[in-house]
Amino acid sequence: MSTRLGDLVERLGGQLIGDPALDIAGIAPLDAAGATQITFLSNSRLRAQVAQTQAAAVVLTQADSVLVGDSYAGARIITANPYAWFARAASWFVEQREIRPQPGIHASAAVDPSARVSASAHIGPHVTIEAGAVVGDGCVIESGCYIGREARIGDATHFFARVSFMARCEIGRRGIVHPGVVIGADGFGFANDGGTWIKIPQTGRVRIGDDVEIGANTTIDRGALADTVIEDGVKLDNQIQIAHNCQIGAHTAMAACVGVAGSARIGKYCMIGGAAMISGHLVIADRVHVSAGSLVMHSIAEPGQYTGFYPVTKHADWEKSAVMVRNLTAMREKIRVLEKAVKMLAQNKNEDKNN
Repeated sequence: MSTRLGDLVERLGGQLIGDPALDIAGIAPLDAAGATQITFLSNSRLRAQVAQTQAAAVVLTQADSVLVGDSYAGARIITANPYAWFARAASWFVEQREIRPQPGIHASAAVDPSARVSASAHIGPHVTIEAGAVVGDGCVIESGCYIGREARIGDATHFFARVSFMARCEIGRRGIVHPGVVIGADGFGFANDGGTWIKIPQTGRVRIGDDVEIGANTTIDRGALADTVIEDGVKLDNQIQIAHNCQIGAHTAMAACVGVAGSARIGKYCMIGGAAMISGHLVIADRVHVSAGSLVMHSIAEPGQYTGFYPVTKHADWEKSAVMVRNLTAMREKIRVLEKAVKMLAQNKNEDKNN
């Protein structure tokens, strides 16, 4: 599937400098693009590669276009955010080539008579849909998925294979849920009575907004009493744990292996780096960036980047640092005593001068 360059720019925006009649068949990196492909420059450190690329057109900022100058003779697409333009172009080419599953319910699927499944939805092999569940227009539910009773799935949402979507959970429109995801399992709620753990029933739901993407094997627990809430546009990577009663603000993104403990509230437009740990019952403001591997133990009230970890070092050096950290309290007390002694000496010296 190919398209005219001018038609693509008209669809996606940007300023075209060059031949609009060029035939474009796809998009590729700077060092691999051929004569029928578009490439993009989103990292200015790679600017020198533009001169060597064989691409039909390069997507770049106005500033980079000026700096590239005459070293590149092909067409240019000027835009403020080349990486976002590339993402939209790549999505468009995928859509043109994609073979959409045909609407209908596979013969091996088990669908309760009281469930409402849109005639335009695709229900794959060995899917189970329980009583009262609702599956919207254009949904794709791939093989082996489980949809619990009274669960609701919004229009054009795609569940890949083996997704478990438990009772009464809800997801909005255009969601993408990758294989192995579990949404709505019980939260980790127990009361201790003399050393014995008593289970607290988890009676809340998981409510997920529109345009949310959830990576493979990620788990989102249902609330204990209130709901766990994932707002519009949130992007979750693989193998993330979201505990019960958490709230994740709109358009926040989390990288792989993040863990969020119960009842944490994370703001909008946040970015959480891989393997970061967020303690429970705290609040993180909008537009906070938590570095990978950080441990967040207290609320964060202001936007900005936050980091909390020791850089990797030789084990022997780490042991020395650990000993120093353990001794900080004692060292502080010694310093206070020394400060008092120095202050007294200074006072005595001044008194001697005056006398």
